[in-house]
Parts: sequence; structure tokens; C-alpha cells
Amino acid sequence: MTAPMKAPATFYHLHDRLGDFGLRPVDPPTDSPLLHEWVTHPKAKYWMMQDATVADVLAEHEGIEMHPAHFAYMGLYHYRARFLVEVYDPAGTELAEVYSPAEGDVGMHVLTAPSEQPIPGFTKGVMETVMRLLFDGFGANRVVVEPDVGNEAIHRLNEFVGFRPERAVRLRDKEALLSFCTRIDFERSAARGVPA
Repeated sequence: MTAPMKAPATFYHLHDRLGDFGLRPVDPPTDSPLLHEWVTHPKAKYWMMQDATVADVLAEHEGIEMHPAHFAYMGLYHYRARFLVEVYDPAGTELAEVYSPAEGDVGMHVLTAPSEQPIPGFTKGVMETVMRLLFDGFGANRVVVEPDVGNEAIHRLNEFVGFRPERAVRLRDKEALLSFCTRIDFERSAARGVPA
């Protein structure tokens, strides 16, 4: 995005099957201990913070809080913290070296918390909520993601909400699958009830 990103203070989505989802800005001092548990869990290996300390997580989120085009949201499910979303302007990242960002491009990362009692369809509900945040809250024209090429689980979730893989690209710390999703792609996706 060439214009300054306008971030909503909070966001709410009522999923037709799973119920209440909400997002609020991460509060680094309060949330860092919980986020540390999430990012150092084996499930979060692609987050690349397995060896991080609580102080590292705090510093990371303090940096995001001060950045004009990078935002972190604590995702709530039934008012409990259950996932993390980062939103950023691709033009200000290394992605700008491997593709040409367009007006209205918005990048995102998402991480769901480890759970001992998985809820059927929960991660799909999270992804739908995140896409609504990006299109309706941030006003994105197109969402850009760059997951590790080996992260098959996130590739399936991205496809569910309408992402179209473009190509593999080499980034500083991984080989990534550069993928895009427009609002039309999202509205035509399995997440919106359109058969694959």
C-alpha cells in the first residue's frame, strides 16, 4: 500500500457456525508471556521463534507496536485469546524485492494457539475471520502471503479462503510460496460456500 495503512482498533466477526470471533491490538507487556508459549510450541516451527525468550517476544511486539505499517492483533474466540494475526505493508518488506507491490496490497501472518481439545473447523473459522479483517477492516484490494513452501497445512487453509499460489521465492530465512487473494477470490472460495 502506498497510502498509510489505516488499522481498525478492534474487529468483530460472527461466524455462522462457530460463533464469536474478535480481534484487538496486542498489548506487548500483558500478552508476551502467552504469545511466548505459542511461538515456542513445536506446532509453531514455521514461526521461527522456537528458541525465543519472553523478552524476545516482548521486544518483537514492542517493535511492531511502534511501526507505522505493521500491526499485531490478538485473536479472540468466545472472548478468549486463541490466535495471533500480524498485518503489514508488503512494500516495506523484503517481499518488494521479489514482486512489485500494488496499491492496496496487504500482507498477513496468522498463528493459532496449541490446543489439547481441537474444535472442528476452528482454523478455517480463524482464516475466514482474518480475511474479513483484511478486506473490511483494512480495506485491502489484495492479500499477500509468503508461507514456507513446506508448510502444507497453511497452504490448504490459504486455498480454502481463496489464495492462488503464484511461485516459490527465496526470502532471507526461507523458501516461500508467494500467493495472492483478491476479494473476488475470497467470495468465490470454499470459505464462502463455493464448492472447489
